[in-house]
Amino acid sequence: MIKILITGGAGNVAGALACHLVQNEIYHVVVADNLITGCMHNLPQGYDNFTFIKCDVNNYDDLAAVMLAFRFDYVFHYAALVGVKRTLNSPISVLQDIEGIKNILNLSKNTGVKRVFYSSSSEVYGEPVEFPQNERTTPLNSRLPYAIVKNVGEAFFKSYHKEYGLDFTIFRFFNTYGPKQSTDFVVSKFIDLALKNQDITIYGNGLQTRTFCYIDDNIDTTAKIFEESLYLNEVVNIGNAVEVSVLDLAKKVIQITDSSSTIIHLDPLKEGDMTRRQPDNSRMLQVLQRELVSIEEGIQKILETKYKVAPQTI
Repeated sequence: MIKILITGGAGNVAGALACHLVQNEIYHVVVADNLITGCMHNLPQGYDNFTFIKCDVNNYDDLAAVMLAFRFDYVFHYAALVGVKRTLNSPISVLQDIEGIKNILNLSKNTGVKRVFYSSSSEVYGEPVEFPQNERTTPLNSRLPYAIVKNVGEAFFKSYHKEYGLDFTIFRFFNTYGPKQSTDFVVSKFIDLALKNQDITIYGNGLQTRTFCYIDDNIDTTAKIFEESLYLNEVVNIGNAVEVSVLDLAKKVIQITDSSSTIIHLDPLKEGDMTRRQPDNSRMLQVLQRELVSIEEGIQKILETKYKVAPQTI
């Protein structure tokens, strides 16, 4: 049996990965999560080849006990403090995630792990200097602790490969959304407010753009990269390349849900709200060999799956 550790596995993306992998009986999937931002309902239910351990990966002793007991073949290190407001309000907690990165790498190289997968972020691009943003470019102009930690994490993974031969793949995730995502994040937040016919607030004029990757596209890509041993010791953007302004997103959600919500403009954020995001996702498309889910289709999937609401025709 192939043993796989997923840290932060009670989160939106990592939980979906766990639910996907556990369906293959040759895998024993172990999730380690401290449940600060993760939720138990994101985890697989009723599988004999699944184990959940409440554990803080930033604590070496906690993590060492798990990794020495199981001797994993592969590790997905997805644990991190996430959310723009949360990371801006708790910069020291964000910086502590560096300890988790070091713990994972040190224990992986010493316990026979074959390959470690790291969840980096589009935030490593900072305020972008080119479009689309490709994996070969890391401008290092980001100033926020979350972005800095992700950049430092990538450097750690590359350095451990060079120094110790520990194989890795780095995923740079661009906004991934889905039915189990908490309402701390923009798509889920807008849908929840629209269904309640409550005001939808956006920062500034709302013309800042983002790209939105539906959870199935993310998981299908990352699982295939893992199972087919693709992009060894490389970086891969995981995201949709279609830009949508935050204002247009709010309008789409209101239209599709047939909501009476009003859009309210707040003062722009002082930091952390980049003007544009657009990945070069050619590597991702080579893996998937299919079109990605559009934002309109994704909103409808959430309405049908999470809220059991039949959406309006687009």
